[in-house]
Amino acid sequence: MSVRVTVLGGLGGFPTAEQGCNGFLLEHDDRRVLVDPGYGTLPELLRRVPAGAVDAVYVSHGHPDHCADLHPLLRVRALTDRSGPALPVYAPTGALSRLLAIDEPGLIEPAYRLHEFEPGAELDMAGLRVATRALPHWLPNAGARFTGRAARVAWTGDTGPCPELVELARDVDLLIAEATYPDQMPERHAGNLSTAAEVGAYATEAGARRVLLAHAWPGTDPAALLAAARRHYPGPIAVAEPGLVIELR
Repeated sequence: MSVRVTVLGGLGGFPTAEQGCNGFLLEHDDRRVLVDPGYGTLPELLRRVPAGAVDAVYVSHGHPDHCADLHPLLRVRALTDRSGPALPVYAPTGALSRLLAIDEPGLIEPAYRLHEFEPGAELDMAGLRVATRALPHWLPNAGARFTGRAARVAWTGDTGPCPELVELARDVDLLIAEATYPDQMPERHAGNLSTAAEVGAYATEAGARRVLLAHAWPGTDPAALLAAARRHYPGPIAVAEPGLVIELR
């Protein structure tokens, strides 16, 4: 028994020719949960599993680099198998309103079942217990702690530094953390995004067993992110890039 995390994209802001934005496939007990399907992640997903094989989607907040490719996923499901089951989609209240309204009325609605929640809610999702936490960002952002029979995985979404991050990551087997910059935060983003150095510090305090740095600003040197985090965190650490697979047992 294991949990497998597959990285579908690792950038924040916008995709590049080489990779898309955030997006992770979490597989456990023959169930598949898609987490924060940002720009450019659907092709990576479909190279691995068919659209109908996704059992649930979790979206931390409504910025398009975290949710834009949910729309084409729903289109694939709606236009190829209208009799298929509705896909459970979990997101903070109002986060997906504009995205789900861009298509012609009635086209994608049968393909999904929206479960809105307030950050702080506890969810049951595709066989996982999910504890959500409100974390500081420009939009309401729900960090999540996914607990299954085999492992615990935490995902921050986008967030500025805050005490809640330590509790979210407490003793998890894998912390997937937004780390937009290595160690210097532009003033315009202060309080709403994190650096790799900050991630390393709170991951150590939380006792996270391994760390995956995500949401790098396009063009950022992955080696700089690793070096900044490793000054504060001694455990296994990697930078999100498409195709990276982490097995947790």
